[in-house]
Amino acid sequence: MKQKKVFLLLNGEPPRTLPDIADFDLICATDGAYHFLAENKIVPDFVCGDLDSSEEIPKNIDVIHTPNQDFTDFDKALQILFDKGFTNIDVFGASGKEQDHFLGNLHTAIHWKDKLSLTFFDNHSRYFLADKSTEIANCKDKIISLVPFPKVTSITTKGLQYALNKEDLTFGERIGTRNKAIKNELKITFESGDLFIFINHKKQKNALQNKIIMGL
Repeated sequence: MKQKKVFLLLNGEPPRTLPDIADFDLICATDGAYHFLAENKIVPDFVCGDLDSSEEIPKNIDVIHTPNQDFTDFDKALQILFDKGFTNIDVFGASGKEQDHFLGNLHTAIHWKDKLSLTFFDNHSRYFLADKSTEIANCKDKIISLVPFPKVTSITTKGLQYALNKEDLTFGERIGTRNKAIKNELKITFESGDLFIFINHKKQKNALQNKIIMGL
């Protein structure tokens, strides 16, 4: 049975190009991001948030007021989706603009990792929290970054130019950014921790430009 998929738009940098909205079973946004959907003539199933801009939202759209300041709008949107039974969510607009919001959104993703499957998309890459054994297709020549939060142990990679073999990555000491996929299929395994994988949309044309920052 096909798992239902959600399009969730946050109030970060809006996407320059949109996916096929017909591929999604539910469309939603935080209230600050609603104007982008309206500009693109996309009618969401619901809009949620503090509703500071609720006067812009037509009456025929379901508006869910979430005033609790102990949680971010992203966290509150995920709670609503979880309560509705949706667990497979593509998130747009999570990065760009204020970078503290971006880091906060990564924190929220870790908080929900055991309940939801979240994939983030921005104008440069897609990124997600990896399972302890993760396989990724269609990657050859793309830039791949492995970012631990804060430590990931015994990482092994197959298909990357700079391979790891049961090695640890620790934020602030050693991370794996700007690596390159030399095969179409990647496999990444690790023992413990939270690992974000970033996949650049564009392929790396010049191998001499490729670097990995490993804190060495």
